[in-house]
Amino acid sequence: MTRMSAADRRTALIEAAFRVIAVEGVAGATTRAIVAEAEMSLASFHYAFTSREEMMRDLIQHVVANQAVAAYESARLTRDLRTAIRDGLRAFYQVVLDDPMHEEVMLELMQYALRSPALSYLPAEQYERYRAGASVLLDTAAADTGMEWLLPVDDVARIIVTVTDGLTLAWLADRDSEAGCRVIEFAATSIAALAQPLDAEHRVVPLRNDRASAERSGRTR
Repeated sequence: MTRMSAADRRTALIEAAFRVIAVEGVAGATTRAIVAEAEMSLASFHYAFTSREEMMRDLIQHVVANQAVAAYESARLTRDLRTAIRDGLRAFYQVVLDDPMHEEVMLELMQYALRSPALSYLPAEQYERYRAGASVLLDTAAADTGMEWLLPVDDVARIIVTVTDGLTLAWLADRDSEAGCRVIEFAATSIAALAQPLDAEHRVVPLRNDRASAERSGRTR
């Protein structure tokens, strides 16, 4: 095959491992099965990774880093906070509906990591990344809609992640998409209730309105 850089070789093996796990499960993702799927030699694997555990660690980190980006992007340019949250949850849910195999592999990888002493730190790291992404959504949505959170944003982010976990597991179990949409509506209303409008002292006033505001203020004195 064409000569590959070390980085490209690692990426190809990680993607091959994902495909093997999707069909055979983590137990079936042996080093030989992975290199066969990637159409590489066993020597190529050991050139890229020192061990199967190292490859599994990189696989989990790779998948988490690319998880549900659409949900965070959808939080911008909305009329109100509830709409921003609802649209973000809908975007996440659509990712699940479009690629359920991806979610099934993620769940299996997390369980594998929890049972593996060498990888047991990864689930906590994974959820920290999820919460960081949700915090971006929440901070952006609040800023765009002139609101502020009544709880620390990390606490609200934890609620978001808990909701998305529940949506994913429930849909994988019963494939009831409409029920999931109803949950999203309820969650958006409940989470938006954890915020309040910024008071006048803290609200950012657009620059183009500053002069008009000053003139109005002068006339009322």
